[in-house]
Amino acid sequence: MKKLMLTALAVISFVCLCKAQDAKAPYKAEYSSNFTIADQSYANKILTIWKDYEENMLDRHLDWFADTVSMSWMNGQTVKGKAANLQGAKEYRGMLKNLKISLDASVSLKSDKGDNVVCVWGTEEYTDKDGKKAVNHLQEVWGFNKDGKIDMMLQYARAGGSM
Repeated sequence: MKKLMLTALAVISFVCLCKAQDAKAPYKAEYSSNFTIADQSYANKILTIWKDYEENMLDRHLDWFADTVSMSWMNGQTVKGKAANLQGAKEYRGMLKNLKISLDASVSLKSDKGDNVVCVWGTEEYTDKDGKKAVNHLQEVWGFNKDGKIDMMLQYARAGGSM
C-alpha cells in the first residue's frame, strides 16, 4: 500500500508540476512545462507493448512503431530505427527467464506543443542468463509522432529491492 501511495503521489506531483507555469520557477523547461491529461489509448498501447515484452512476443505490434523510432535504454545506449530496436530487444529478451512485470502507474499526457507522451512506472523481475535473479524499477517516457506511431522511448532504472 505504501508503494502504491508513493507512486500515486509521484504521478499527481508530476502532472501538477507539468501544468504549473510559475514565472518564479528556478529553471525554464527546454521543451515544455505545460502538459494536460491525454487520451488513455496512448497509455494502453504502451502497456500492451510491455505485455508483449513480458510474453516474449515482440513482433505483435510492430505497426505501432515509426520506422525512425529512437530508444534510449537504461544502460545509456541509444538505438535508432525500428529494425535495430527490434533486433536488440529480441536478443536481450532472449537472455531472460521467468520475466514478470508489474505496473505501478501510467499516465497519458499531451504537451502544449501537441505531442502525446506516456509515462510509465513499473518493476521487472527475471532470472538472467547466468541464473542470477534481478529486479529493476523502471520509469519510461514514450513519445508518439503526428501519425500516432511510437517515435521515441527514454528508459530509466533503479536496480535492486523494494522502495
